[in-house]
Amino acid sequence: MSSKKAAQATTSRVRLLVPAGKASPSPPVGPALGQRGVKTMDFCKQFNDRTKQYTPGIPMRCILTVKPDRSFTFVTKTPPTAWLLLQALGQEKGSSRPTHTTIGELTVKHVYEIAKIKMTDPGNENISHESMCSRVLAQARGMGITVVKGDDVTAA
Repeated sequence: MSSKKAAQATTSRVRLLVPAGKASPSPPVGPALGQRGVKTMDFCKQFNDRTKQYTPGIPMRCILTVKPDRSFTFVTKTPPTAWLLLQALGQEKGSSRPTHTTIGELTVKHVYEIAKIKMTDPGNENISHESMCSRVLAQARGMGITVVKGDDVTAA
């Protein structure tokens, strides 16, 4: 019996990818929260209210912490790096064979701007901008995107 009580007393975390302003009790939100006893409509209202300043439909990462009394708190993060890269490129999806096929070119300025956006995420406060840029570059390479210097970029 004590192991059941210990299991009930722990908090759980749920990671979701939900379109901004379009959270609804349908999958994936409903089943993920329903099995933890969270009122789905409460989450949807709060999430939609918190993301109303974004363009509807942008995929927003959300980390939800569910407490033992079924109350919850959540943190919204910026869209995934892959989504930001594809938006900058104007593509729908990355290459299935990134080492053989390139889907386009971005400038270093694009990488810099995406890294600046990603720096605002909770948990990225202690990461240097240079390190975040190299993470974005690695993601771009893995998707088949070539990064070039560009004419309007000046050395800092």
